Amino acid sequence: MAEPVRGWIWSHNLLPFLQLLSHYAGYAFDGTDWLTVEAGVDGTDDERADGWYSYPLVGTRAAPEVALARAAGTDVLMVTVTGLADAELRLRADTLISAFASM
Repeated sequence: MAEPVRGWIWSHNLLPFLQLLSHYAGYAFDGTDWLTVEAGVDGTDDERADGWYSYPLVGTRAAPEVALARAAGTDVLMVTVTGLADAELRLRADTLISAFASM
């Protein structure tokens, strides 16, 4: 099993992060997905083991699962992406996290 890709992004970058990761996985992320994730992330807390929200992006090329939790008192979302067996997709996910932490 491949290692998870972990990091953080600014919360205002969550939608473009998910849209691009979905594109790489071959998943058609739409408005319903966004409303579901947006509601699911509300009230998360990275300091609680049960405070994370997970959402699958089962596509034609990959089936990553994204776990998200807010860092208390900040505008930061902690991110863990699992289910990326392909090295290229792991690199892309890692690059997306790095990019959306800097913008």
